[in-house]
Amino acid sequence: MEYTGIQGKVALVTGAAQGIGEAVARALASAGAIVAALDLNGEALEGLAAELRAQGCQVSVFVTDVADSHAVEAAVDQVERELGPIEILVNVAGLLRIGSVEALSDEDWAAAFAVNANGVFYVSRSVVKRMAVRKSGSIVTVGSNAARIPRMQMAAYNASKAAAVMFTKCLGLEQATNHIRCNIVSPGSTDTVMQRMLWNDSNGGQSVVAGSPEAFRLGIPLGRIAAPSDIADAVMFLASDRARQITMLDLCIDGGATLGV
Repeated sequence: MEYTGIQGKVALVTGAAQGIGEAVARALASAGAIVAALDLNGEALEGLAAELRAQGCQVSVFVTDVADSHAVEAAVDQVERELGPIEILVNVAGLLRIGSVEALSDEDWAAAFAVNANGVFYVSRSVVKRMAVRKSGSIVTVGSNAARIPRMQMAAYNASKAAAVMFTKCLGLEQATNHIRCNIVSPGSTDTVMQRMLWNDSNGGQSVVAGSPEAFRLGIPLGRIAAPSDIADAVMFLASDRARQITMLDLCIDGGATLGV
């Protein structure tokens, strides 16, 4: 599928240094977007940018902590000054803190919300106030299927992702009259560094597919863990003109793991 309405547009991608964020940045760059890659990991960002530039893509690096509202505002301002108006925003930056509720520290809880919820708010707020003046734009937040159902040992992550999902829907409702579409892509288990943190051994992927009855966790009916590119494909569709009549959608990409809930 050709993703129309992306070529030549400035696209800001948070969490672009690895995993789903990297896959999204690659996909947008390959489709001709001018990519502003944002992450705390400057070394990884520079490596990605160098690789994509060698392929003729336009990629600029912005080392920024999405949990710092002042840093976010400065970065967004810099992107618009140096690259042009941001027309696509993809919120991918995420943080995982696991543990039972009684074992979670104040710092664990705060860290999860600082990145997964506050970060989405800070970046979206900064970008959308500029988009609103131009009455155009597309925002996609990468949530999680974990925001839909309870998971053991993942209260902080699930709750923070659920906040990001609902925030994005509210944003979409508010900005509909400005022709700004706001959608969510909610991945299930995806082969990333974050996913592998949850594995106990080299058979962790097989265990995820099979499910864990003792943890009240269904497996994956389609029988495979997603690749980051699977999620990037969904993001590309929602960011493009192909989805021009879609807003406030939460598109779950989890191989059926949540049974369509």
